[in-house]
Amino acid sequence: MAHDQHAHLVHEVEELFKPVLSNSPQAIYIYLDDAHKICNKKYADMLGYKSVKEWVDNEYPIDDVDEKDQPKGMKAYMAASEKLQAGNFTGTLVKRNGRKFKAQVIMTPFTYKGEVFVVHFISKEK
Repeated sequence: MAHDQHAHLVHEVEELFKPVLSNSPQAIYIYLDDAHKICNKKYADMLGYKSVKEWVDNEYPIDDVDEKDQPKGMKAYMAASEKLQAGNFTGTLVKRNGRKFKAQVIMTPFTYKGEVFVVHFISKEK
């Protein structure tokens, strides 16, 4: 039951954030848990996914972060999701083809219908 409810909430959040997801110059994803998330086309393209759906269907989104940077990414995520504290980290992201690039990730928590989501804004470092 929770799975269906979470899927419905992600759809509602996607609709609420549609203007931001569609119009922001940044790559964005909104995360509830590994199975319940959404991203914009910019993020899917940035990581070499064929579509937003392909990224959404990925059961292990942490693999998009280089293994050495996963602890600091998780620390920032936990601060956002548990302490409701916005934060950021700079790390290496891994494209589907294995190529890596540095990125700045800003994480901001928000609640919707009793659930804590974290919106991630991602920019490639120049």
